[in-house]
Amino acid sequence: MSWFPQLNQNNMKEVRFFYVPEAATQTELPADEATHALRVLRLHEGDEMMLMDGVGNYYRAEVTLAHGHHCQYAIKETLPQERQWQGRVHLAIAPTKMMDRMEWMLEKAVEVGVDEISFLDCQFSERTVVKLPRAEKIVIAATKQSHKAWLTTLNEMTSFDDFIRQPRTGRKYIAHCYEEVPRSYLFDELRQQPDAEDALVLVGPEGDFSIDEVRRAVANGYQSVHLGKSRLRTETAGLSAVMMMQLSKEQ
Repeated sequence: MSWFPQLNQNNMKEVRFFYVPEAATQTELPADEATHALRVLRLHEGDEMMLMDGVGNYYRAEVTLAHGHHCQYAIKETLPQERQWQGRVHLAIAPTKMMDRMEWMLEKAVEVGVDEISFLDCQFSERTVVKLPRAEKIVIAATKQSHKAWLTTLNEMTSFDDFIRQPRTGRKYIAHCYEEVPRSYLFDELRQQPDAEDALVLVGPEGDFSIDEVRRAVANGYQSVHLGKSRLRTETAGLSAVMMMQLSKEQ
């Protein structure tokens, strides 16, 4: 069941979304969400709000207590959602030195639609640490803004070699700029892939993967691809890969 087709589009801006893990078994908003509800939106007892649990459900709820730092609710209706695409969309990317660029990419990738994002520590990486709590806040905000029923999974930084050796389902691609390694266009490959099949794309740091990393990935079952004729920054390449994975599922 999908709730959105029944919405009046003129009222979309009036829907207040809050992320509440295990919302069905809770009665109070988490601290951050309560602060937003009470201090920013100034909700009061009797006001309606929409909760999302990050695993495919919305809940129409009513505020039952708005006091101090606490915002309690009662669920009025459970609204299971249908997945917007088939197969998992997974991006593995080497984060940029300037984290604000990676945060921009996280926000936009979630808005477009991505199931999982992993961070890679590569030979030419400029950043080897990512603060997941901050990244998770950006993902949650983008999930609420874009009305996604499933929360994107964020994975800890992993070394490139450890990552490519992990068993995966579906198709695996590594995007790079080396002309001496035969490549095909990612979007062409994705369009030939069944919609329900998982897709994973690796995107390297500003200096690209090393050519040895590309060859090791290919030896581990990754297909060598490019993202088009333009040379892209890391965050643009990551977003382009996510958009291609999504668009290919709409064909």
